[in-house]
Amino acid sequence: MAICADVRDPGNAGTVVRCADAAGADLVVLAGSSVDAHNPKTVRASVGSVFHLPLAVEADAASAVRAAQAAGLVVLAADGAGEVDLHASEAEPLLARPTAWLFGNEAWGLPAELAELADHRVRIPIHGRAESLNLSTAAALCLYASARAQRS
Repeated sequence: MAICADVRDPGNAGTVVRCADAAGADLVVLAGSSVDAHNPKTVRASVGSVFHLPLAVEADAASAVRAAQAAGLVVLAADGAGEVDLHASEAEPLLARPTAWLFGNEAWGLPAELAELADHRVRIPIHGRAESLNLSTAAALCLYASARAQRS
C-alpha cells in the first residue's frame, strides 16, 4: 500500500500509482491536498494503472495512517532523515511485513507530525552529491524493496 500525503504534482502521483501497481501493492491512498487521481496528467503518468489498482481519497493524511495501522500494516515513512536505512539488514524484517509506505510532498516532504505517526522512518541512502531523490523514484525504490522482502 502507498499513502501519498499532499502529493500535488500529477506526474509524480501517476508514476507512484504505476510503481505501486507494478510492485504488487493493493491500494494507493491520495491523502490531504493530493492531486485528483483522474487529472489527465495523473492518468497519463499512471499508464492506465489508475483504472485497475484500487485508489482511495482521504482528506486527512493522519487518518489514512491510523487506518493502515488499524488494518495491521506497519507504516513506513519515506524520510531522508529516517532512523532506518532502506538497504541495511535491520530494515529486512520491517519490509517483510505487510506495509503501507507513506510518501510526502515533492517540495517539502512529510510534515514532522505526520512522519511521527509512522511506525518507522526509512531513509534511502544517497551515495553521491544529490540533495534528494524525486518522489516517484523514491517510491519505486521503497515499494520494490517491500515487494522483494515479502516475496523472498
